[in-house]
Amino acid sequence: MPKPTKDIHVAVALKYDGSSAPKVTASGKGLTAEKILEIAEEHNIPLQSNPELAEILAQVPLGDEIPQELYAAVAEVIAFAYYLSDKSNNTNKSS
Repeated sequence: MPKPTKDIHVAVALKYDGSSAPKVTASGKGLTAEKILEIAEEHNIPLQSNPELAEILAQVPLGDEIPQELYAAVAEVIAFAYYLSDKSNNTNKSS
């Protein structure tokens, strides 16, 4: 998946604790979206570019769980993040 670029229009951060539905923890457009991406990069949080999903998730109020209709799409994002995290951990162990 391509890495998001700085000309991103919308960025959304999700929190998933493994027990309840993911929650929207940050959302923004323009400069706010760029700041969300910067913070994620600083903390090695996996990023995925999906503008259509981001636009929909940006409509969810901060702190709210994502709607059930988005579970499948967000599950793919979470699976991607776990994959990247596992790949990164395996790379670090062999160094």
